[in-house]
Amino acid sequence: MADRIFRLDRRELLAGLGATAALGAAVPDIAAAQNRLSLKLQAKASTIALRPGQSQTPIWSLQGSPPDPGLRFRRGDELEIALQNDLPAATVLNWHGLDGVAGAEPLAARPSLAAGARETLKENLLMRHAGTFLCDITLLGDGAAWPARGLPLVVAESEPVAIDRDEVFLIEDWRLRPDGTAIAPGVDPRDTTPLYTVNGLTMPDITVRAQGRLRLRFINGCQRAVIAVKMDGYEVRVMALDSQPAEPFPARNSAIVLAPGGRADAFVDAPAAGSASPILLHDGKEARPIARLVVSREPPLRDAALPAAPPLPSNGLPAQLDLRRALRFEVTLGGPQGDWMRPAEFAASAAPAFRAKAGRVVVLALTNLGDTPTVFHLHGHHFRLLDRLDDGWKPFWLDTLAIDAGQTQRIAFAADHAGRWLLEAVATDWAAPRLVRWFNVE
Repeated sequence: MADRIFRLDRRELLAGLGATAALGAAVPDIAAAQNRLSLKLQAKASTIALRPGQSQTPIWSLQGSPPDPGLRFRRGDELEIALQNDLPAATVLNWHGLDGVAGAEPLAARPSLAAGARETLKENLLMRHAGTFLCDITLLGDGAAWPARGLPLVVAESEPVAIDRDEVFLIEDWRLRPDGTAIAPGVDPRDTTPLYTVNGLTMPDITVRAQGRLRLRFINGCQRAVIAVKMDGYEVRVMALDSQPAEPFPARNSAIVLAPGGRADAFVDAPAAGSASPILLHDGKEARPIARLVVSREPPLRDAALPAAPPLPSNGLPAQLDLRRALRFEVTLGGPQGDWMRPAEFAASAAPAFRAKAGRVVVLALTNLGDTPTVFHLHGHHFRLLDRLDDGWKPFWLDTLAIDAGQTQRIAFAADHAGRWLLEAVATDWAAPRLVRWFNVE
């Protein structure tokens, strides 16, 4: 029945990634760090309950100390990061949405951490941007003994935001064998059953008071799948994409489309009376309920609904990019070409994909030569998705983009952060290898 309510194919999923918005005005950069905090992370063997009434499934996970399903900080906080690797294999932290911290860049600046080892990043992480972030240990996870979970991080705005509840909505996918064990990506998934969780749970309830406003921080923590999340009967107002604020706009058909690693913040206003509605996920093959939005039967929070929300405060990214003087490079994805390498084979001696002087605008033409959609992730920077004729750009910022087979997309970004940064690419196929290259901002 869900599929009749919510029909979507792979091309519609990819087209949904081109939704438009307009950014608010820039604000001055933040001043000195508000707080200097110590964050201890642990990569360890863990379990997750994926089959009701049966034994838990072994996985690997990244946890804060003490364990926290979503670590929360404020814009301007400075984090000293320590990682303890209690896995039987090497690992490395991979950040989604974190701009400009060259010392934390996996592989290009920080080598993998051996099993049983511990390290403290020499360069602290300055939370210069508010938004929804993801840190994971999947960069070296292809073909591992077990699949791994990611760890959401929330950085709150310095200014107050008119919401009643703030909820992380981390979606992850699993492939289960008949014996109930789960396989890591990068291997053939045949004879496995797909399953999705939200915040590590199957079919959780997300509650909100009547006439309340809920901020949902959607994170696609799936290994390879482009997904759409639909809240039928609600207006879903998108407030931010990939950790950067956008001019608020309604999600088409109340559905948000996300590439793996992508994030979207949305506001949802609850009705005046209690109700329960399914939240549906579509992966291009079928729709399925993955959670419920439940309006409690407590008295309403207020007599009338809140007015439309203003844009979230800007993180200060530039309002304009000078495309006329931009450096232009072509980057091919998929297909028979040897420029990309598996993360475990990454070598700093490899030639960079391109070089740029700090402060220059860079335009990349991303061409997918493969026969499967490919997801591209730019490290350390956010980019604009250019219009077809390079005469403008989509009015939002991204750091992750799905590119259909045989398609070319052009992106532009300000290379403001000196250092060595990764490019990631992976086909939307569970068995496909994750691949990397690097670029240099001098």
